[in-house]
Amino acid sequence: MKRQFDDLLLGSIELFCLAAELASFTAAATVAGVTPAAVSRSVSRLEQRLGVRLFVRTTRQIRLTDSGQAYFAQCRQALSQLVDAENEVTGKQSAPAGHLRISLPVPYAHYRVLPLLPEFRARYPDVTIETHVSNRNIDFIEEGYDLAIRGRLPADSNMIGRKLEDTPLVIVATPDYLTRAGTPQTPADLAAHECIQFELPSSGRDIPWLIRQNGVVEEVPTQGGYRTSGDYVSAVMLARKGAGLFQTYRFIVEEDLRSGALVEVLQPYAGGARAFSLLYPSGRHLPLRVRAFIDFLVARLGN
Repeated sequence: MKRQFDDLLLGSIELFCLAAELASFTAAATVAGVTPAAVSRSVSRLEQRLGVRLFVRTTRQIRLTDSGQAYFAQCRQALSQLVDAENEVTGKQSAPAGHLRISLPVPYAHYRVLPLLPEFRARYPDVTIETHVSNRNIDFIEEGYDLAIRGRLPADSNMIGRKLEDTPLVIVATPDYLTRAGTPQTPADLAAHECIQFELPSSGRDIPWLIRQNGVVEEVPTQGGYRTSGDYVSAVMLARKGAGLFQTYRFIVEEDLRSGALVEVLQPYAGGARAFSLLYPSGRHLPLRVRAFIDFLVARLGN
């Protein structure tokens, strides 16, 4: 294999990553035990090699350009993998350590995963965690993620999916709304109600509701005057304020149901659920910290 990187270039990449993490040439120089001028020269050397600007520099601060962000994400991941490989071969890493980047969908992040992170870090204090909370599909390679959790498995054969749990769905409304509009007794009654819509990010279509009829769960289209996208919890908030009916994950509204702030309707037709799964690229070496996090979530959430 032809050699692509010499020792000077690898050192420049390390200094670049330090400067990006600390947002300062001076701070990076202090940590690395070199001069700020040496850090600046290293970054300039990389910019000349790549033909792009990695930082926007002012007299007071530096910040990564878009190209710099993309390069930093991959360089940090590559350096982390080198450290993991060395620790694994030498047997130095007996406990999970390092940086973990995870992409999470909005509702599942807030109600299922984020509450568990302090427990994970109490168990593995040497692991730092960065979460990206969004319904947007991410690019593992370009954006440098270790894991993602999604409600739908991708068709990409280069991804491995490991199911965490099936999350039951419920149709809810406030007592005030049901007093005004009446309580639906059958799925056909939904046509006469305000059914809050949420747009599926991947398709731009409203998510159909899942109803069990004659022992089979079917997708049922609904309609209404409220439509939300991006933030799933905003649709739940509309239901909490009496805007209409909404089918949502039970884990989001458990407290509302216990307190009576929301009421479940069409219970004889319940039984729909959606699965959430862990995703990661196939063929990639999984560092100890990633394996530990997967095992932790499966133990705490898996069903």
